[in-house]
Amino acid sequence: MTSTPFTDPDTVAGLYADAGRTQQRTSALLTAKISGENATATIVDLAARHSRPHPSVCEIGCGRGTVTLALAETITPGRHTVVDISPAFLATVNKRAAEAGIAVETVHGDFHHLPLTDATFDVLVAAFCLYHSTRPADVVAEIARCLTPGGRAVLATKSSDSYHDIDQLIEETGLDPSASSRPSLYETFHSTNAADIVATGIELIDVIHREHTFRFTDFDHLAAYAITVPKYQLPQHLATNPRELAAELRRRTRERAMTATSIVTYLTGSRRE
Repeated sequence: MTSTPFTDPDTVAGLYADAGRTQQRTSALLTAKISGENATATIVDLAARHSRPHPSVCEIGCGRGTVTLALAETITPGRHTVVDISPAFLATVNKRAAEAGIAVETVHGDFHHLPLTDATFDVLVAAFCLYHSTRPADVVAEIARCLTPGGRAVLATKSSDSYHDIDQLIEETGLDPSASSRPSLYETFHSTNAADIVATGIELIDVIHREHTFRFTDFDHLAAYAITVPKYQLPQHLATNPRELAAELRRRTRERAMTATSIVTYLTGSRRE
């Protein structure tokens, strides 16, 4: 599968060296969302439907731990493990879990070679992370290896053209002339190809597609999101300064609200017997 900047280990390490950047991106999207169900709630609901009481749960690519905390509250796992390549994320999860009084085992590891024992987890969640691999089928095989017989996996990703309207604006204003043509963050594992990839190692149970719509009310709102998008190659003085980016957008085009969409895809499956 073709590599992208978002599958390069050094680039990925840089993207997630600071948990604050991900928090800023998530916050900008949440304040802009005008339709679409809560992704965390959907993931947790899918995991809960397919689990026995107090299951052993593992989350791969735990990020800042939002799904982690929701899983702990809803499913009350007997054992709860999270795996991430980012030490910053694991530290954030440890802190948030301690503040919430939740017992979580944090493990630093690469999802291509999970440092976990075979057939250990009843529920395994991998949300919004497999697109960082050039070999997502290999990650699926690792997920299958770690599931108990009858165990369930819940995976999530987005469409490859997510937020394309914003790409077009950034390109048309000349701030990044290649914004639309550069590879998507979701290039290797997206709504269209995810089911085929998951089916290489896991018995698919269900695939759900949900459209989410976002409305950025003005260029200040849009710029707060745009500076967190790793595919954009903005002028250096704008790349980390949302106020300056918003002002530059106003100099180049008429200010207006922007609407963008994304398809979020959820997949559930079980370990093949």
